[in-house]
Amino acid sequence: MPKILIIEDDAAFGQMLSRYLERNGYQVQCFPGAEPAMESLDQGGVDLLLTDLRLPASDGIEIMESVKKKHPETAVIIMTGYAEVETAVSSMKKGAADYISKPFTPDQLQVVIQQALAKKRPAGRKPGPGDPETSRAEDNQPLPSLPSDKSPGISGVSEASKKLAGHIELVAPTAMSVLLTGESGTGKEVAARNIHRQSKRRKGPFVAVDCGAIPADLAASEFFGHIKGSFTGAVQDKSGYFEAAEGGTLFLDEVGNLSYENQVQLLRALQERIVRRVGGNREIPVDVRIVTATNEDLARAVREGDFREDLYHRLNEFSITIPALRDRQADIPIFAEYFLEKANDYLDRTCPGYEQDVLQRFSTYAWPGNLREFRNVVTRAVLLSENRPIGMEVLPASMQGDADPPVAGTGLELTREEYERKRILSALEQTNYNKTQAAKLLQITRKTLYNKINRYKLTVP
Repeated sequence: MPKILIIEDDAAFGQMLSRYLERNGYQVQCFPGAEPAMESLDQGGVDLLLTDLRLPASDGIEIMESVKKKHPETAVIIMTGYAEVETAVSSMKKGAADYISKPFTPDQLQVVIQQALAKKRPAGRKPGPGDPETSRAEDNQPLPSLPSDKSPGISGVSEASKKLAGHIELVAPTAMSVLLTGESGTGKEVAARNIHRQSKRRKGPFVAVDCGAIPADLAASEFFGHIKGSFTGAVQDKSGYFEAAEGGTLFLDEVGNLSYENQVQLLRALQERIVRRVGGNREIPVDVRIVTATNEDLARAVREGDFREDLYHRLNEFSITIPALRDRQADIPIFAEYFLEKANDYLDRTCPGYEQDVLQRFSTYAWPGNLREFRNVVTRAVLLSENRPIGMEVLPASMQGDADPPVAGTGLELTREEYERKRILSALEQTNYNKTQAAKLLQITRKTLYNKINRYKLTVP
């Protein structure tokens, strides 16, 4: 059983990783800082260290350098939420087996861990838990976190939910490429996973990729892999997402964030159904189904020259719009119970339910963050309620009273576009017009924020 140490100062996230890896056959210890982790490393027997790049009292690269000096047999993977090219290259030059950018999916984590362990497995040893030969992507279970976007979810009873389920059932058995559109937080990855589960490729892997988190300079390597020495920091051969998804489904989230050059590379791979690793000449046939998602208007991006028309049509053989939560009013009580059950399980609580005024507030609130916001609100409320029914006092301040901006579909006046414009302006004002922070507040990528600023012709300092 491979032993993995995790250094992660976010206790909740560290706990998620630990549970997930333990459920997939690893022996795991998680530490909030470097000092206790190094003590455990000194006791020996550690196969892999998974460390955050940014820690309160230390730096992930410094930790990695220290580990490689004292324990060269231990593979090190750097986790970073910053996705900096220089950081990635620097860490690999100094001995890191790989790096992975937050947010990442279970499938992505499995790929980098498997590759790192495969490189260090002694000749003649039989594959064990976690090795590529024995760990199948379809057996991966989602991170045991809040009610997860990686889970199959539940079926709603609203007309919008029934229409969505019907479209998924219709297209899933085919080989068509599917483009999922909808606002942030509506559950596009849940829909993608359901398409995979109902497809003829259900026994193959499902590999999810956040295109917004991949630096443009590293996208080719991430998608197609690279060979040792092909660029500074390429210290070993590495397969890409296309190879990892062989025989299954490759889900490209926020595909509109790909650079023009990356769009050309992706189009070529889809047309030829072959990939070439960066620095290599060998053509590798790939058999993958492509499902993509975006919260941008790709048709508008095509008209404005920001997205290739030929790639758009290849990705959009069938499109599905994931409805916003405000258009699924009949589903709100169902989701409320579902998220309550998941939050109780995650937090080891026994919260019995909701007070009536809370359920009423749920039905009138605009839910700008959709299901993701709903999930987070319920989880936070369960934590604060201490096993009592959830009351108004534990809801976020934004949900107290009737301060919501009016939204179309609630019997009030503003259109969806006007409401979104007000949200963007509000986020920019709250962050003193720091676009990076505003994008985080809105739960969209920085590029998406820029696109929306241009779309609504907002004057921003």
